[in-house]
Amino acid sequence: MQAAIYGLAGPVLLPNEAALFHDADPVGYILFQRNCETRAQLKALTASLRALHGRDDLPILIDQEGGRVARMRPPEWPAFPANETFDRLYQLAPSSALQAARWNARAIALTLAEGGITVDCLPMLDVRQPGASDIVGDRALGAEPMQVAALGRAQLEGLASAGVVGVIKHLPGHGRALVDSHQELPLVDAGEAELAADLEPFERLANAPMGMISHIVYRAWDAARPASQSPIIIDDIIRQRIGFAGFLMSDDIGMEALAGSAGERAGACVAAGCDAALHCSGKFDEMVQVAAAVPALTGEGEARLARAMAARFTDGDGPNLGEAIATRDTLLALA
Repeated sequence: MQAAIYGLAGPVLLPNEAALFHDADPVGYILFQRNCETRAQLKALTASLRALHGRDDLPILIDQEGGRVARMRPPEWPAFPANETFDRLYQLAPSSALQAARWNARAIALTLAEGGITVDCLPMLDVRQPGASDIVGDRALGAEPMQVAALGRAQLEGLASAGVVGVIKHLPGHGRALVDSHQELPLVDAGEAELAADLEPFERLANAPMGMISHIVYRAWDAARPASQSPIIIDDIIRQRIGFAGFLMSDDIGMEALAGSAGERAGACVAAGCDAALHCSGKFDEMVQVAAAVPALTGEGEARLARAMAARFTDGDGPNLGEAIATRDTLLALA
């Protein structure tokens, strides 16, 4: 199994993609709006990916946060609120906000599971900071670390209750970035005391099954390399200080925060200690480069992946989609 996760070009698995993926046997795949047109089409696409590898627990990822980050959209699928909505409710009624976040995440997971998606890149544990890039903004669960962790835990529980694995992101914290890492490399000058607040939600949820690491330079820890390509940050900060023992993937290597070819970017992430490099664009020539540059998943990575996928459980007695949404909306009405 190769230490890579790939995107696809469109709504069906193309012959050249199938040939590449069959030979590479990657960890899994990530879907975007271009891959999600209808319920029937999505089910067929995810079924074709599982059939290609013969793996029922194949990680098929998506970014379905709610708000502006939603790959599955109306009218085919429900709209979900941005994380800021739960932050506002938490200021008035913390327990109600936790319940609302949990039922919302279950509703998201039920829509994903119906389409054959097994992993959602949620919760986002970046602590919101004033004056930072709006790439976090209303996607954040708040500006107080303990609150972010509590709401994030509720989201992980809601996803797992419907058989979907959650991914904590963006380790070790994206909230202080002054620029969008999709466009350029953020440099964070904060010291240890400030960064401790950014780490707290990740420390509290260090037992999460999967995590995603950012393309950000944290000068206090490694002034030369972004976190995703820094052995110092991956080992000393993420694995040891935070204590995260789950499956670790890079953020999208297509983001302009990184330099070099697609293969060089992916190879550097894996060499630094990421279990897998994430390539999202679906550009075939770049995927060929990544496939040539990225090694097999390590034994430790295989064990972490197996534990992560085994962490899913389905609560057959829990609310169905309509009930989960109705309960969420009743709670959100309090704000």
